[in-house]
Order: sequence, then structure tokens, then C-alpha cells
Amino acid sequence: MSVKKNSFDDLVRVEQIRTIEAVKSEELSYAGVADIRNQSMADFKYADFTQRLTTRANSLIRDNELDDAITKPRQQFRRAGQICLIIAAILGCLAAANAVSVSQTLNIYWLLSVLLGFHLLSLILWTTGIVLNLQGLSSGVAAQLAGWWPFRKKEKDTMESLARLAWWESCLTGIIGKWRVSVLTHQFWLTYLAAGLVLLVLLMLAKQYNFIWGTTLLPEHSLPRLTESLGKPLVLIGFEIPDSRQIAASRMGIVEQDAETRGAWARFLIGVLLIYGLFPRLVLLVLSALMLKWSERRFKLDLYLPYYIDLRQRLMTRKDSSKIIDADPLANKKPAEVNYATVNNTVPDQAYAVGIELDEKIVWPGSVVCHLNIVDQQTQAEALQLVKSLNGSLLIGVAAHRLPDRGIQRIVSDLLAATRCSPWLVLLNKNPAVPVAHSREQAWFRLAQACGIPAEQVITQ
Repeated sequence: MSVKKNSFDDLVRVEQIRTIEAVKSEELSYAGVADIRNQSMADFKYADFTQRLTTRANSLIRDNELDDAITKPRQQFRRAGQICLIIAAILGCLAAANAVSVSQTLNIYWLLSVLLGFHLLSLILWTTGIVLNLQGLSSGVAAQLAGWWPFRKKEKDTMESLARLAWWESCLTGIIGKWRVSVLTHQFWLTYLAAGLVLLVLLMLAKQYNFIWGTTLLPEHSLPRLTESLGKPLVLIGFEIPDSRQIAASRMGIVEQDAETRGAWARFLIGVLLIYGLFPRLVLLVLSALMLKWSERRFKLDLYLPYYIDLRQRLMTRKDSSKIIDADPLANKKPAEVNYATVNNTVPDQAYAVGIELDEKIVWPGSVVCHLNIVDQQTQAEALQLVKSLNGSLLIGVAAHRLPDRGIQRIVSDLLAATRCSPWLVLLNKNPAVPVAHSREQAWFRLAQACGIPAEQVITQ
């Protein structure tokens, strides 16, 4: 039966419980999770494991009444975002109102500067941050403040503060945090521009304004040329822009202005704000929202953490039994079956097995046959030559009771660099019934992480 993939919110709840358990495990009630049975499976699957982790986390949340502490960080972030949008609307209205003078004149380029200038500067910084992967630039100041305040307050370790810290680390850092805060950034500037445009339209509907422009330092022809350049895209979509006569008639100091000139400038202003302001922000908002959903779907728990390694041993073991592959044909009695202790993953079929400094007493799982044992430079060179032509799965067997050192890590890295096979790290023991020390097992998982072997492809006995 197929297992439904956990949502990003489910995985965040698991991370919140992990952070709480790391500090407050003695204060939690584990009565509910004690009933969760260890599931024996023929194969380890990430979706199955996360499903059981989610079930366990939900049980702990229910038994310890942690619902408010778990959901509060998201509510706080949403509330901070709403406050930012309200501030953006107020600033947009103030910017539009500031460009209107008491003499019923509207300074064209001053209005465009205060509405589009900061927007374009923010857009340049965001694009630079995305291209160079600088989260401080891609997030924006307003969004950084919105996320910083509720989650960075100095306080004691409580259930609520730990859940908030875990939510921060999962949702507001890394690639997910970059796109989540980018969404808030684009919402901020979209609200700023929309509020300014709406107020501007309302003012022009209620009053009659003369549009003026002027400059002290720039050449006289600079602003008319800028008007023509900005108006080219508007002409393509059907907007009318002021002609040279109307532009000259709007020079500051000329009072008389006909209705046709006022209408041309009004349409020009609305078109410029739409084309150069609202439309780019709307496109980037949709893009950021899609990238956020994509990054959330790709989010995975770090199974190399000791917390998940321990739960993996407790919640999911491998259902496996060895069989005799070279039975005595003269024996009258049926050979006795040999059952080894359960392990938490399955050996892939038709895999090529290589050992690293193994002795003769090491026991391989199932019917796996070690093709070559690396004990010196000559056998290492032979192994590297052999794995170059292999396809499929490569089992790398190591003695689990030994401490992984840099020499073993270098051999594993060389094998992975020389082969195209899918790598599996097999932790072998002289006696499978005797478990390996937990700290030693974690050391091997760290070696697997350093060499790029997925945690779900580490087979333990």
C-alpha cells in the first residue's frame, strides 16, 4: 500500500518536536508514543519513516497539549507580515499625496521618483541577492524585520520558544526562507505601489490637476527624452503618451494647460506605474510563490542527526532472514534456518560487494558475497579498477566496531569517485546479535554524510 507523502507543515512539526525533546524531554509525557509499535519492513523508505515520525509527533503534541506552542510561530509571522503590508499601504499613500501641491499641480517626475525609485532600488538589490545567493539582499529590510522580531527575542528555553526557534530554522532560513521572505518583500512593494496608484487615481477623479516638470541640474532635453523612452512600451499596448508639444507645455512656470494635455499625462502616469511597477512585482510575486512551493516539496529531514538515527532504530527495523546457499546434498535432515538480528534496511539485489579492512570473522547479511577486501594499496587499486565498469549498486562493507578514521573515509571517497553505481554503506559485525555502540554507529553515519552516501542507504546490523 502506498504511503501518502508528508506535507511540509508535517515535517516542520516533526522538527519542532525534535527541538523540544532535545531540551525538555524530561518534562514530556510519552504515554501515547509508547503504544507505537516497531514496524518491521523489508525495505527502508523515506516516506514510511516520515509518516511514522509524523504520527509520533502528533501524539506527543496531543498528549502534552502543545498545539498552541506549535502553531503560534506561523501566526506570529503572518501577523508581522500583515503589519508590514499596512505600513506599505500608508507609505504609498503618503508618497502619492506628497507629489501633489496645494496649487493643484502634480509634479510628474517627483511622483515617479518616490513611487518607482525605491521600488527599482529594492528590485536591483533583490535580483543581486538571488543571483549571488545572498539572503540578506534577496529578503529585503522590511521582510527581515518582520521575521526577526518575533523569533529573535532573548528568552529562556520554554516549550513555546523552542517551537518558535525550530519553526524559524525550518521556514525562514536556507532556500525555503529565501523564497518565503521574497514573497513578503514583493507583497510589500506591490501594496506600496497599488496604494499610491489608487490614491493618485482618486485624486485625479475628484480634482483637476495641471501636470508639471522641471529640473535645475539636468539638461533641458533630459526629461522630455526620458518621457519618450518610458512611453515606448505604453504605445505598444495602446496607451497615449504626451507629444512634444504637450511636454513643452507642461514645463514648470507655464500655467495654462488644456484638457487633452492633462489627460495624456494622466494616462502616461498610470501606464508607467502599471508597466514598470505593479506588473514586474506581480510576476516576481507569482514566481517566488511557485519557488516557495517547489522548495517546500523538496524539503527533507536531516536523517544524519543522532535524533533521527535513534528513532530509525526504534521505529523501523528490517525484516530479513538469512538462508543457506550451499547446503550439503548428502544430508538427510533439513538444514536449520539461521536468523540474524533485524537491521533497518534491505540489501539491494545483484549488488557488488567490496570490503574495507575486514577480518575473516565478519558476517555479511543474507547471501551477499564479498568480491574483494581492501587491505593494502594493491587491493585498493584492484577495487578501483573493478568498480569503474560496474553498474547498479555497490555495497561497501566496513567493520562497525571500529572507529571510522580518515583513511577509511578516503578509501570510500575514492571508490565513489571511480564508480557510477549507487553506493550503500554496510556496517558489519562479528556477531550480528550484539548491537554496535550508539556513539560508534553515529560516527559511521557522519562518515556516510561526509562521503555523500544518503542516510537511507546505510545498512546496520
